[in-house]
Amino acid sequence: MLKKVIIGLLAIAFVGVISFVLFVNTSYKKDFSEDYPVSDLQVETDSARIAHGRYLALGPAHCSHCHAPMSEFETIEAGGEASLTGGFGLEIPPGKFNAPNITSDLETGIGGLSDGELYRMMRYNINHKGQAVFDFMPFINMCDEDIYAIIAYLRSLDPVRKEAGSSEYSFLGKTVAAVGAIKPGVPDEPILKTIKKEVSIDYGKYLAYAVANCRGCHTQRDMNTGEYIGEEYAGGLQFGPDNLTQGDVFITPNLTPDEETGIMTNWSEAEFVTRMKGGRIHDFSPMPWGAFRQMEDNDLKAIYMFLRSLGPVTHDVGKVHVPAET
Repeated sequence: MLKKVIIGLLAIAFVGVISFVLFVNTSYKKDFSEDYPVSDLQVETDSARIAHGRYLALGPAHCSHCHAPMSEFETIEAGGEASLTGGFGLEIPPGKFNAPNITSDLETGIGGLSDGELYRMMRYNINHKGQAVFDFMPFINMCDEDIYAIIAYLRSLDPVRKEAGSSEYSFLGKTVAAVGAIKPGVPDEPILKTIKKEVSIDYGKYLAYAVANCRGCHTQRDMNTGEYIGEEYAGGLQFGPDNLTQGDVFITPNLTPDEETGIMTNWSEAEFVTRMKGGRIHDFSPMPWGAFRQMEDNDLKAIYMFLRSLGPVTHDVGKVHVPAET
């Protein structure tokens, strides 16, 4: 009798597992097109808009940090203009993700996508297939004009035919998507049409929050879901050891003005700008130094003002760099 009960329970468990696997594999590709339709947007281009888009893409928005092949890393670090043909790979628990080719090539790039599809991707993290993606491009709070400028710049690039490699979810990633944890991005505040560039706390917040993604790395997150689980800008997010960091471990520092644990507590504005312009110290740091060193001084000053305005958070992250064991 006991043997029959055990066999019955095992059979139920087996059917349950098979059912769950089938559920995950048939429902993780959720289509959000009905709720987030593609607009008929057509971005007008002129030299000023393209130039602004170039500055954003190669500077604060650091598109080149992910969408340029690793072979052009030194070009980026030196302040040059990379090809943006994709190829940067990141392997994390939810899967393996490759940044795509974003030149205007029709087959391997974005040449076949409409401006409305590109806008939806940047605004809501929904790709041209209508599926929500991980917020590797955290631009949902960017103002319309800056998104238009980036689109205009990308449209100005010569088409380069190059396959960047596909992205694939692991079973964990498929499960997260299937249960609805990967959702379209929803702007936290009313969408701005434009924003005034000035040395101010408000503009510094905009850059740190909506463009440069300081919050995204300098806040603790659940690396399985991307969910924020720590105090904003208080650091503590771990990168590595993996192939990206070559075995080194990096812990993002606390950027709040806490007297005991904030890394910037005693930095003057000039020292902050100098450090951001100084570039990379540690070879495998995930910080996009090559892009940020191209930022205008006034933009860096605005970010400094914003970070200094934050409430202090006591959070000792320990060493921010732990070299790989040799």
